[in-house]
Amino acid sequence: MSTSIHLIDAVLAAAPVAGGGVKDSIVRFFKEGGPFMYVNIFWMACAIAVVIERIVTLMFRYNLNAEPFMEQITKLVLTGNVDRAVKLCGAAPNAPLARVIRAGLTRANRGEMEVAKSVEEAILEYTPPIQSRIPWLWSLANIATLVGLLQSLGNVPADQKQAILSNGISEAMNNTAFGLGIAVSCIVAHLFLNAYAKKMVDTVELSALKLENLLSRRQAGETSAMDFERSA
Repeated sequence: MSTSIHLIDAVLAAAPVAGGGVKDSIVRFFKEGGPFMYVNIFWMACAIAVVIERIVTLMFRYNLNAEPFMEQITKLVLTGNVDRAVKLCGAAPNAPLARVIRAGLTRANRGEMEVAKSVEEAILEYTPPIQSRIPWLWSLANIATLVGLLQSLGNVPADQKQAILSNGISEAMNNTAFGLGIAVSCIVAHLFLNAYAKKMVDTVELSALKLENLLSRRQAGETSAMDFERSA
């Protein structure tokens, strides 16, 4: 009788493995990872929220094709249509590039120093939001890794912890793997978003410099795009 009971228990225990799918494997993975798995789920949710917010902000709200935009600004300024150039900037009120260029255009008739000061102030004001919250991903990667390691060492006797650490934690545990997976994803997202944001900031600064040169040459008497290209 006892043998039959043990046999039934063994069959029931093996049943989810034999008939279970991906969902059962995921559930089992999380159950075996312990309570710290839910802590890392929270940090994973935070990381996903940051990535989504930054993608939406940088690629949609702040995005502006700099080359054709600056070509239109150049033509309008050199033909004396500074007001229309300002209105063109107003068509993209959220884009840092448009805001910086607009700041310079509104001071176009007040001399080079005023334009330079206005542009510099606008760059300091509008470019930091481009890179905001991206550093959080690096911190979240470190937190997720440490939470995984903490769970791995939590049930280990004190006299064995040093040995496990010295061996680089040879025995892989579910929570450690989950934490490392989150960390790798955060690092990859950080690299991509940081590079994208840096490129956007560089574009804003370069376009601002072009605007300063453009207004300076306009004051020097170059009133057409052809004059501007010849002196460039």
